[in-house]
Amino acid sequence: MNKHKIFVVEDDRSISGLYEIAFDSEEFEVECFERAEDMLRVLAKHGKCDIIILDLMLPGMNGLEALKRLKHTDGTRNIPVIIVSAKGDEKDKVQGLNLGADDYIAKPFGMLELIARVKANIRKTAVTGVDVVTVGEITVNNAEHRVLVEGNEVQLTLKEYKLLKLLMERCDNVVTREQILSAVWDYDYFGETRTLDMHIKSLRSKLAQFTDVQYIHTVRGVGYKFSKNK
Repeated sequence: MNKHKIFVVEDDRSISGLYEIAFDSEEFEVECFERAEDMLRVLAKHGKCDIIILDLMLPGMNGLEALKRLKHTDGTRNIPVIIVSAKGDEKDKVQGLNLGADDYIAKPFGMLELIARVKANIRKTAVTGVDVVTVGEITVNNAEHRVLVEGNEVQLTLKEYKLLKLLMERCDNVVTREQILSAVWDYDYFGETRTLDMHIKSLRSKLAQFTDVQYIHTVRGVGYKFSKNK
């Protein structure tokens, strides 16, 4: 069985040592870095990993800057990232999620919870087969992880991509906020409505660069619907 490769960026050696113990199994392989620059350098040279656990407070490049670089680089934008930080206030959480983080867990936390989050995020990013969805002028190609509007490629964050794909797969049907948050952000983000609204706003803006049609409709008090018609 091939092991899932986990990159951990954590400058506290006592904590990264706990990660190595927690993920010491036939299922996972862990490589730890004290600096984000070193992790990015290894990724650029040797390819990819299956998931990244990223602290925010780091020497040199901080975690949010590293996250921004990961999500704006073709070779790494699809790698799921879990932010782990003692900075637990809402501003840091929302900023990380808006930069493309897939999950957020605040210190202190239980290792069993972290392992469950890691497994859930690896499952969610698994790609199986060719998956092309087209509605009107918009095409989502999951095999190539590309979004085209009238033949023009639209650059989306991973969360925006997952959100668009979910809505398009359920075209003409209302998708509730709870369903979206569960599918795109996992169960932990129930009630995190501001993050969802900000992603919808950004997604609409990016699609509007190449089409005048408003595809994403708000169903007040319920959720959103993707349709060529209101």
